[in-house]
Amino acid sequence: MRRFIDILISSVLLTLLGLPMILLTIIIRIESPGPAIFWSKRVGVNNIFFMMPKFRTMHHGTVAVATHLLENPSKHLTRIGDFLRRTSIDELPQLYSIFTGKMSLIGPRPALFNQRDLIELRTKYKVESLVPGVTGWAQVNGRDTITIEEKVNLDLDYLNNKSLKLDLYIIYLTLLKVFKKEGISH
Repeated sequence: MRRFIDILISSVLLTLLGLPMILLTIIIRIESPGPAIFWSKRVGVNNIFFMMPKFRTMHHGTVAVATHLLENPSKHLTRIGDFLRRTSIDELPQLYSIFTGKMSLIGPRPALFNQRDLIELRTKYKVESLVPGVTGWAQVNGRDTITIEEKVNLDLDYLNNKSLKLDLYIIYLTLLKVFKKEGISH
């Protein structure tokens, strides 16, 4: 049922947002040299790597690490990149990953390939068995402002309590937080 909902929602959103996403691709390409889509190596279900697309918000050639590990993250942002991140519009290409089954609408955010501490902790608690999501329980309970241990505890809580009702609540909280721009530190 979950997979059916993911396919339905992602295909509808890709259809509705296709033209605006093409226009945004053109704007990104005009504003900054390099590709408009950044393919980030991420950890998927059962710790299998996959390439996750996002609209590029950093200058081409910025080192591939978690943004909070950059010395001065704002220095690396493109002019439009700050807006894309604050509004979470940079996440829209992930609809493709949902459609292809690499991601789900709801689940733990996929770790970067080099976030070993997060990967190890998720593996220890069997959270890696979940398909990663565009949003999740940890995202709506702190996003960039909580520790790795807190994220994994929230991911574990989701693993043990996942339901359609919880998923709908997470979607509601996600929309609320995106509109209020809460929990985004960079």
